[in-house]
Amino acid sequence: MSEFLRACRRESTAFTPVWLMRQAGRYQPEYRALRAKYGFVEMCKQPEVAAEVTLLPVTQLGVDAAIIFADILLILEPLGIGFEFTKDDGPRIQKPIRTAADVNGVAQQIDPEASLGYVLQAIRNTRSGLPANVPLIGFAGAPFTLASYVIEGGGSRDYMHTKALMFSDAGAWNALMAKLTAAVASYLNAQVKAGAQALQVFDSWVGCLSPSDYVQYVQPHMRALFRALDASVPVIHFGTGTATVLGEMAKAGGDVIGLDWRIELDRGWASVGPDRGVQGNLDPAVLLAPWAQVEEAAKDVLRRAGGSLLEVPGSTVRVGRVNLPIAGGGYFRQFPYGWTKWGIERVNRVEQKPVTFYTHPWEIDPDQPRIPVGAATRVRHYRGLDRTAQRLARLLADFRFDSVTSMLDLSALKVA
Repeated sequence: MSEFLRACRRESTAFTPVWLMRQAGRYQPEYRALRAKYGFVEMCKQPEVAAEVTLLPVTQLGVDAAIIFADILLILEPLGIGFEFTKDDGPRIQKPIRTAADVNGVAQQIDPEASLGYVLQAIRNTRSGLPANVPLIGFAGAPFTLASYVIEGGGSRDYMHTKALMFSDAGAWNALMAKLTAAVASYLNAQVKAGAQALQVFDSWVGCLSPSDYVQYVQPHMRALFRALDASVPVIHFGTGTATVLGEMAKAGGDVIGLDWRIELDRGWASVGPDRGVQGNLDPAVLLAPWAQVEEAAKDVLRRAGGSLLEVPGSTVRVGRVNLPIAGGGYFRQFPYGWTKWGIERVNRVEQKPVTFYTHPWEIDPDQPRIPVGAATRVRHYRGLDRTAQRLARLLADFRFDSVTSMLDLSALKVA
């Protein structure tokens, strides 16, 4: 078993595994060359291209796990729900699902090999190109997040259409969630059969719900999903804005539960319970602060992981996702490729109990060393925060955890 998989299962590791949540992107000349030839969905649908993109960071950065190049919305097509990515790469559902009649039009089940075979073939191609000690992670969107996309018609701030259907027509809501749950389970199990050795379930929007609403409208379907998944591989149950529902998420399932900065790591871990790994939880906006403040914030997370919870393996430290409005002038500077590789190599040199350095790079053209950010400038994905990220990597690499498993996820900052 690879060191990454051992860490996911809260077992001791010989060194610190490293992987990046978005390992392929515009920081790579090879990716930009492919992106100039293909649209995003087109890249996902060409197995040889998706495999090539997935493998790039493994060879370039020496990460300890790969994550397949795909998108959570691909599953909607075989369900009969059309979508497209607009010019700014935002998803748009062509005909939102908002009535019981609309739900009846959603397919009862899918055949992953027939309808999503390109993803499965990309997994096979990637698996054959990976070193034996580098596992491949497959993923899918959770039923609630997928339902929110198809009901809202795209992104949302308040999820009013989603909640309107959920509250007003429980029959239609549960029918839709049941269809999505069955499709996601079938898709993820097919990914495992094709060669995925770990899974991640993205419930990115579930934090908009109250605990009681989560228990009533989502948890039964998530329990059904996790019960249906192949138990031979570890599963990361990922969500944001979920401080009030962490305990219920843990009850739903998953080997690792995601925390974010809205709750202290030790309090979040107490909610999840000692029998699960946790992923959390430095606020990414802290990276914009002076280094002394960044260092203290990171040390606070580490203290909370390694203090009263020292005897419990399975802590994961994650810098979360955020939307940051930046007005006026100012600059974000690119995080050089060499620093990323340096940070990974440095962490891997630390011999200690299980620790996973789990990071999410940004996407910025490396030929553009400084990006001016003004009120009208839109930058979707970044590649790092200059010396702040470098110092943070050094701080975490030098920290001794004893028996704590940890993951750091430098998640994508979205600046509008």
